[in-house]
Amino acid sequence: MTETLGRRGFLQGLAAATTAGPLAAGAHGATNKYQGGASPWPLSLNASTIRPAPVLDKIRVAAETGWDGIELWIDDLENHEKNGGSLKDLGRSIRDQGLFVPNIIGLWNCMPAEPEAWAPALKVTRERMRMSAEVGSKCVAAIPIPDRANFDLKWGADRYGELLRIGREDYGITVAFEFVGFFKGIHRLGQACAVAIDADDPDACLVMDTFHLYRGGSGFNGIRHLDANFIAVFHWNDVPGGMKREAAGDKDRVFPGDGVLPLGQALRDLKAIGYTGPLSLEIFKREYWEQDPKEVARAGIEKMRACVAAAGVV
Repeated sequence: MTETLGRRGFLQGLAAATTAGPLAAGAHGATNKYQGGASPWPLSLNASTIRPAPVLDKIRVAAETGWDGIELWIDDLENHEKNGGSLKDLGRSIRDQGLFVPNIIGLWNCMPAEPEAWAPALKVTRERMRMSAEVGSKCVAAIPIPDRANFDLKWGADRYGELLRIGREDYGITVAFEFVGFFKGIHRLGQACAVAIDADDPDACLVMDTFHLYRGGSGFNGIRHLDANFIAVFHWNDVPGGMKREAAGDKDRVFPGDGVLPLGQALRDLKAIGYTGPLSLEIFKREYWEQDPKEVARAGIEKMRACVAAAGVV
């Protein structure tokens, strides 16, 4: 993996999305500090953490509780448009509140197994790229769905390469590839790397996730072997002890520091390879969804700051 892998897409999208925001000089390789100097990485609130809240409330809460960015889901954008809202205006509002959008999740069903299903799926995929670009996101995540045990890596690499080209040329957005630890198909870091590298595109990059590294059995030592610019965004969370790895689900994610994952070492490895992209808190805890979103967001950023501080990377 070369030093320039993914750099152009990262920088182009970053400039478009954050000209007046907190990351105007925050591309990989820069020395910016965030959170008042408490973090080498911008901290982003993934909308899943406060999922029941309407999108405007999610944005307001993220801004009021001190996050650097907000990572939205495609249904946030779809619902906003269905209710008559403008995604370009929404993007301006996000930037006006001092936030940026690192990524949208995502391009569901974008990699059908049958060649004849590709064109129909691409119509929906293009619409999701458009929406993600209009809100000012620098990336949109391609999830290897429909999931299947016999997912062909070459087919996936070819399709991902095409998605990268379409995203860049038609919408000015970088498509990042995301693996999912409980999938039957692409569930390990090595598989995701194979798809992304064999796409043979300079902007190929991954969405990584501490939960998926754990759940899929990849572990965490692979981080140190990656180029910093090969990682578009890193979803951050923890997993409680006392459960079988194979039984862990999204609902079991907890705040960083409340579980047993080696997050400190992961942060030290990210610092060592020069990663300066976002850490995005992504949790699906039903108990959190029943609480005041602002209190959850405030607790989350405190946990994220404490995790960074404990790693000794500032």
